[in-house]
Amino acid sequence: MPAKHSIPSVSVNYAANGSSKKSNELGMRVMQERAFEKRGEQYLLIKSPPASGKSRALMFIALDKLNEQGVKKAIIVVPEKSIGSSFNDEPLMQFGFHWDWSVAPKWNLCNAPGDDSGPKSGKVKSVKSFLDSDDRILVCTHATFRFAVDDYGIEVFDNCLIAVDEFHHVSANPDNKLGAHLGQFISRDKVHIVAMTGSYFRGDAEAVLSPDDEANFETVTYTYYEQLNGYDYLKSLDIGYFFYTGSYADSILEVLNPAEKTIIHIPNVNSRESTGRGKYAEVEHIIEELGDWQGIDPDTGFQLIKQQDGTILKIADLVDDDQNKRDKVSAALKLPEAKNNRDHVDIIIALGMAKEGFDWIWCEHALTIGYRASLTEIIQIIGRATRDAKGKTHARFTNLIAEPDASEEAVTDAINDTLKAIAASLLMEQVLAPKFNFTPKTETSGPLDNFDYGEGGYNPDKENIGFNEQTGQFQIEIKGLAEPKSKDAQRIVKEDLNEVITAFVQDKPAIERGLFDEEMVPEELTQVRMGKIVRDKFPELDENDQEAIRQHAIAALNLTQQAKGIAASNDPVETGANTALIDGVRKFAMDVRELDIDMIDRINPFREAYSILAKSMNEESLKQVASIISGKKSALSPEKAKDLAMRALKFKKERSRLPEISSQDAWERKMAEGAAAFVRFKDEGRYD
Repeated sequence: MPAKHSIPSVSVNYAANGSSKKSNELGMRVMQERAFEKRGEQYLLIKSPPASGKSRALMFIALDKLNEQGVKKAIIVVPEKSIGSSFNDEPLMQFGFHWDWSVAPKWNLCNAPGDDSGPKSGKVKSVKSFLDSDDRILVCTHATFRFAVDDYGIEVFDNCLIAVDEFHHVSANPDNKLGAHLGQFISRDKVHIVAMTGSYFRGDAEAVLSPDDEANFETVTYTYYEQLNGYDYLKSLDIGYFFYTGSYADSILEVLNPAEKTIIHIPNVNSRESTGRGKYAEVEHIIEELGDWQGIDPDTGFQLIKQQDGTILKIADLVDDDQNKRDKVSAALKLPEAKNNRDHVDIIIALGMAKEGFDWIWCEHALTIGYRASLTEIIQIIGRATRDAKGKTHARFTNLIAEPDASEEAVTDAINDTLKAIAASLLMEQVLAPKFNFTPKTETSGPLDNFDYGEGGYNPDKENIGFNEQTGQFQIEIKGLAEPKSKDAQRIVKEDLNEVITAFVQDKPAIERGLFDEEMVPEELTQVRMGKIVRDKFPELDENDQEAIRQHAIAALNLTQQAKGIAASNDPVETGANTALIDGVRKFAMDVRELDIDMIDRINPFREAYSILAKSMNEESLKQVASIISGKKSALSPEKAKDLAMRALKFKKERSRLPEISSQDAWERKMAEGAAAFVRFKDEGRYD
């Protein structure tokens, strides 16, 4: 059997202090209370993880708008019919709220027969009938709503609340109809909009809203850290990739523990990981590895598999296209037993289902075979395993990926998949970590209330790191840090650093060089490459704001990476399981002479990821990948030369001299090289 290599890329531990599940006197959990405080906003964006209670938060806000703010109707828009059940009737008054949530059966169009396939359909006509009625709440799919707007225009929705669930389906791309409609609603300014998402960034790097439209929204953010740290039972989460050679069926039991409740997403038929025999064969492969088929349970439609020890596994097959069979299995998964009985089902096998909005609280392992092209999809899959359930203390996500083979014709695709998997793990580290708030260290800096500054407390003569366990936030002082000036830049630094980091870790030249180019100077990535990404992403901002965003983003990424490395090398018993990452951030700051932005810029953001990769992948394969990528090195481009020349100019302003090509400092030599190339390209007429 081929050698296997497996290691968690991310391992995060939480306190499980129960805080995120406690309710106030109105029956609201922490996130819902935070959102309700902003209920008066006309445009509200709620960013909160799966299972944090976004649906009920919307109910509280919508009922207040209908009963106290003069809004006449609420239209709840969900991406698919199955998610419509999240907005079924709820007796909120029973838990202390002022009104109950009630949707007349005929106005939950997700339950109505027929599809959403086009304009003038029955469901689209029902939207108009609802608008003409005295009833106040309607639930429908994104598709139904899009066609209704096309048929009846935006004016008929005046003075309504439009609540868009799973908001990441929206895009500022003109071809995205829902995004275009929302832009029109905002321009007309006669509706209220509540947008909700657990994964705001998009894997295709499309903006969800235009900057002008997004500026209208008040944002409520509830982090993964707050959510998981406040659970009752779940205390740890591992996220990792597993490389294999040969067929994944030969390796699957290396990562699949049948004793864990697992959702398996089989590979797309066009992926490298596919067996090439079709999706049914993929399911058969997995079942054959697990044991002997014993038949189908007549009540649930679950496959029954006998293991070597005699245990019977109940497997729900959501891949089968036979509508009757799949409907039976789907219905069995929605029974109360599925929620209340851990042993109702053991393993779920799916391809396109069991992702967004799928609720199986007992899931302990989300196993995905083959890389998924969208980071949003990965976030949604991971969210299936992060529900809290009695006795469930640990959860994990594993991405099973075919190891690149230099002899393959498709080796470039294989390497790209590897790089994408690494990018996804880097991003998840940021998503799962406590929130970083950075401030420049000045003479007037001082401690903040409710922040723990570690042993010895706040030191006025040094850069300090404080942590607020209640909110899961770091307060980190950095010498020389640029501050954002405009309102938009301040919002980006406060709310959207992960958007910037997403663009950076998905940038192919950056991740290739950061992992495999031994001659690469870190500032080429942290200053030049990240600088270009920020300028391209936010061209409307001035140079100071762009630089502030760049510095904050690279500081967040590098501090997480350094803390991860320290936490991985420490004994978790000594550090305290739920404080390993926090201790890692503090230890890094203590070990450096000064925590300043220049020092942070000198760290390769991908160094820790490479150490994980080196342990995960066959050594020979790793060398082959490095060789292929190093062979793609290109000469200094006019664009990069210009970037380096601008950095050289900044260097001159700070030090009253130009960078020298003979300097002992590699970054200074690189700036000098870029400045010389810039002059040469300019003389050659290479710039407009």
